[in-house]
Amino acid sequence: MIGLLYRAADRLRRRRYPENHGRIGEDLAHRYLRSQGCTVVARNYRTLAGTGEIDLVVWDGGRLAFVEVKTRSSTDFGPPESAVDAEKRDRLRTAARDYVRRADVDWKAVRFDIVSVILQASPKIEWLRGAF
Repeated sequence: MIGLLYRAADRLRRRRYPENHGRIGEDLAHRYLRSQGCTVVARNYRTLAGTGEIDLVVWDGGRLAFVEVKTRSSTDFGPPESAVDAEKRDRLRTAARDYVRRADVDWKAVRFDIVSVILQASPKIEWLRGAF
């Protein structure tokens, strides 16, 4: 029964947003962070070993923020940021260490953020600085 409901919800979402939710959310987050004065230095950064990926890497003042973007069409199943669990945070930290090592940045300048995007008629964007 629950599977049927999920499939129906997926069909409705695809009709409303035929494109990729994640890509739309990342584009909105990118523009939002730039409008807030951040300098975006990387999008979809992947480690050489392929063990991790970071949606956005931005400078916010003197802090290098590794940003995970989570996009949902509604909050029916909880807020988007709730999808960033301990395992995901560990993978982000691993990818961030790789980036910091390659870019020669001081780890003390690093911060982990989440940008939560809810796709509505007027998308709702929330930036959680220092989320973990």
